[in-house]
Amino acid sequence: MTIRDTVGQLLMVGFEGTEFSRQFLAWLEEYRPGGVILFSRNLKDPEQVAQLTNALQEHAPNPPLLIAIDEEGGRVSRLPQGFTTFPAASRVAACHASDVAYEAAAVTAQELRAVGINMNMAPILDVNNNPANPIIGDRAYGTEPEPVCAYGLSVMQGLEDNGIIPCGKHFPGHGDTMTDSHHVLPVVEADRTRLDAVELEPFRRAIRRGLPAIMTAHVRYPALDAEAPATLSQSILTDLLRNELGFEGVTLTDDMEMRAILDHQPIGEATVRALQAGADMVVICHQQERQREAVSAIEQALERGDLSWERLTASVARIRALKEKRLEPFQPVDPSRVAQTVGHPRHKALLAKIQNDVG
Repeated sequence: MTIRDTVGQLLMVGFEGTEFSRQFLAWLEEYRPGGVILFSRNLKDPEQVAQLTNALQEHAPNPPLLIAIDEEGGRVSRLPQGFTTFPAASRVAACHASDVAYEAAAVTAQELRAVGINMNMAPILDVNNNPANPIIGDRAYGTEPEPVCAYGLSVMQGLEDNGIIPCGKHFPGHGDTMTDSHHVLPVVEADRTRLDAVELEPFRRAIRRGLPAIMTAHVRYPALDAEAPATLSQSILTDLLRNELGFEGVTLTDDMEMRAILDHQPIGEATVRALQAGADMVVICHQQERQREAVSAIEQALERGDLSWERLTASVARIRALKEKRLEPFQPVDPSRVAQTVGHPRHKALLAKIQNDVG
């Protein structure tokens, strides 16, 4: 692999529009990202989603791409009309049956796979233990570690059993915050004993069960690192996550364009710091100019010696191992057959059951 191929694998990027444009093709060919993440702005209907993912894979310089989406259910749902979209995690948990959470995740996975999406930024493994939290709330499976573990692991298994890579988030826990990391840098003041007993427990159990990917939190934890947020902290991403908890999968950042990060340093500096800390993939969801800045910053850090080749190739090896283990060789999905899976009556019946059970 060339330097640019290696650097590109470390990026997961978003883009504008619902079609595969010449402009984005040129960007793909130049910067060679390892993954893309889709948002509502990219998606019109199931057939169009299938056409888009086919085009992305067919033109990827280093296939296969990770094609990811945030499809938690409830208020964090990117899928357009026609798909089966489930209620928020707290409402699924209100059914008091982990098999229901598994079945809902299985349906989501089947519909994602039918349109060529191969990764879901779920399950939420945050414990919603602060009622004033403005960002997690009903996205969590509970206010205690036990239900979060039970339902989170069921969702993880439902996705995996149906061909979708799960990504647990937001490590090491976003539940006890008073602010939203999209806008400011939150701080969790809990001591290490409490973090071990509450925030870390769902991640610990998911890692033991083989969780293949984890997303970091743009949150500061003084008990773990006096200065840096988790995304930029070697103490958290390497010493804790890798060395202490034994995580061997791929670590992705939350969107690096969130103000919790960009209010404190430019995107290039933040990207280098995340990789130095131990992140494998840097997620930049919106502006191509910032994505270019990130690539340039990585390449310059390599030249200066601020990032070592060995450090980056270790991340690329984990990313390639994930793709080789979890993704089949690319075969285009047939847009004309998407309706055989997406919105299937059996899927809608499960949705109706959940809605009826929780009122």
